[in-house]
Amino acid sequence: MLPSSLRTVLRWTAPLLLAAASFHAAAQAGTTLRIGFQKSASLLTYQKSNGSLEKRLAPLGVAVKWVEFPAGPQLLEGLNVGAIDVGFVGEAPPIFAQAAGARFVYIGFDPAAPEAEAIVVPKDSAVKSVADLKGRKVALNKGSNVHYLLVKALEKQGLKLTDIQPVYLPPADARAAFERGAVDAWVIWDPFLAAVEKQSGARLLQDGRGLVNNYAYYLAERGFAEKSPQVIQALFDDTQTQAIALKANLKAAAAVIAPLQGLEPDVVEKSLSRYQFGVKPLTAQVAAEQQKIADTFHGLGLIPKAIRVADALPTGAKVANAAR
Repeated sequence: MLPSSLRTVLRWTAPLLLAAASFHAAAQAGTTLRIGFQKSASLLTYQKSNGSLEKRLAPLGVAVKWVEFPAGPQLLEGLNVGAIDVGFVGEAPPIFAQAAGARFVYIGFDPAAPEAEAIVVPKDSAVKSVADLKGRKVALNKGSNVHYLLVKALEKQGLKLTDIQPVYLPPADARAAFERGAVDAWVIWDPFLAAVEKQSGARLLQDGRGLVNNYAYYLAERGFAEKSPQVIQALFDDTQTQAIALKANLKAAAAVIAPLQGLEPDVVEKSLSRYQFGVKPLTAQVAAEQQKIADTFHGLGLIPKAIRVADALPTGAKVANAAR
């Protein structure tokens, strides 16, 4: 049975409670839920593979369309231009997107997974600590969750982004640059992290533990969130059910996911072990942590203006004041 906390998702949009009370009245026959995902989002990849969400939404007359993106920033662009209705990304992309004027709302989050992102170097690298990165080339996907990890890791050593040479590349290009020695380090998330550790012997320099939370967020186009609470609830119900099944048997889930991600099952299993799954409504604490990231990026000049995370929360969300 779905945890009671997840049933509160509908309460975030208080003006829609009367409509939500009537399941059939709000069913949107003939519509399509367009989900933006990345292959690295293992749970969504698992859901896509088994068709569980399609079966759950069929009684509402809602079809499902899966739209793949290489990383979070590109997914947010898709959400902003109306190519998708719902997406799943890390901490940083929503902040960059909100600063650029994107129209979306946070509708849920997954638990912290600080071990699922890290700074890695080649196994024979002379770099032994984050401090040794000074003046060196570091690859990362600009505006992704690892952007914040790099900032915090450097900060802990008394360094700034200007003390290194950031090389902004999407995961596939970054992996190629890393393996041919064009960059000295790579900041990346799972399952790409697990893959490069196993396949290239990459050495972990620093993961997120003690530095970042590495939450992941479910986002929706604001109009869709306001008009389709039942569809969002069905998505979350299915996500929770599939998360329980996945965690109950990581090996079996990895065997399903691996060929879809183009990875070996043991790599995927390692990646899955470092993630926590189970979508929940935003809490005041999580919203406040997201605001800290936004303030940090603004202070560093990474986003052009200060933003209020509260402005991207659903109408009536009780955590709004906690996020300024």
